[in-house]
Amino acid sequence: MTARQAVTIGAMLVLLVLALWGARVGWERRRRRTLAAVPTIPAVPDELGALLAGPFDAIYVSTTLAGDWLERVVANDLGVRSPAQVSVHDTGVLVRRTGAHDVFVPRAALRGVARAPGIAGKVVGRDGLVVVSWLPPGAADDRGLDTGLLPRHAADREALVAAVAALEPQTPAAPGGNQEMP
Repeated sequence: MTARQAVTIGAMLVLLVLALWGARVGWERRRRRTLAAVPTIPAVPDELGALLAGPFDAIYVSTTLAGDWLERVVANDLGVRSPAQVSVHDTGVLVRRTGAHDVFVPRAALRGVARAPGIAGKVVGRDGLVVVSWLPPGAADDRGLDTGLLPRHAADREALVAAVAALEPQTPAAPGGNQEMP
């Protein structure tokens, strides 16, 4: 190896380390910024009640601030994309994730459900995602959150939407899932 090659390799390694460090710093800043929107996530209750639908195999794509499909929330492990099983119970919606904390949306926190073409981390088009809109307890921001799920089977999309919609109050707030994409 020549001196020129060693310098080039060294410079590339330094750039790689700087890029990784920058990504880590950005992720940590986003975590701190979104912590106000989601100070805590609801714990999964010991008793979930009757199973109304599911479990559906899905991909947990991301959670964003409601109405802003690109503003990913990473606080409390919500920024981690992962395989999941989604089930709808009397008490709410349970997203059991592999490799990340489970997400439980209590029935009282639900604000709506819709289909959308994309959310931060995934654009599938043709309303392929199921977006559950909810307001976490203790949130400083009353806009709420949108959680994007990509069911593995197309037939599960409508079943999941219908089951979550059946849990909603009769006069729900407009779901953030009907977001305009550029």
